[in-house]
Amino acid sequence: MDKSLYERLGGATGVATLVDDIVEAHMSNPTIKARFLPYREDPDRLAKVKQHLRNFLGAGSGGPEQYSGRSMCDAHRGMNVNAQEYMAAIDDIMSTLEKHNIDEQTRKDVLAIAYSLKNEIIHV
Repeated sequence: MDKSLYERLGGATGVATLVDDIVEAHMSNPTIKARFLPYREDPDRLAKVKQHLRNFLGAGSGGPEQYSGRSMCDAHRGMNVNAQEYMAAIDDIMSTLEKHNIDEQTRKDVLAIAYSLKNEIIHV
């Protein structure tokens, strides 16, 4: 039997580590860091955002987590995220997966999911 995407990402521990590193990458990325650095000033909000992301990625990859946050469209509404910012976030996700030695097929699967959400994130 093939492993689920969730299992290939390392289960709950792997997803949590990936989310932590992706958020850190976003905070260092010159294209999008202005959107993420304010979270450093509010550790409780940062923890909440990370937990939402863990639940979103966990549930979306076949794990037992339950995501009860807003839809992608609602979460990004009014932010006016542009294509360059979207691609910067995708690049951070992909480089983080590679840094954690996530295999190529799993990276492609994550990329396909990320691209499927594009219209729910850009200019909504």
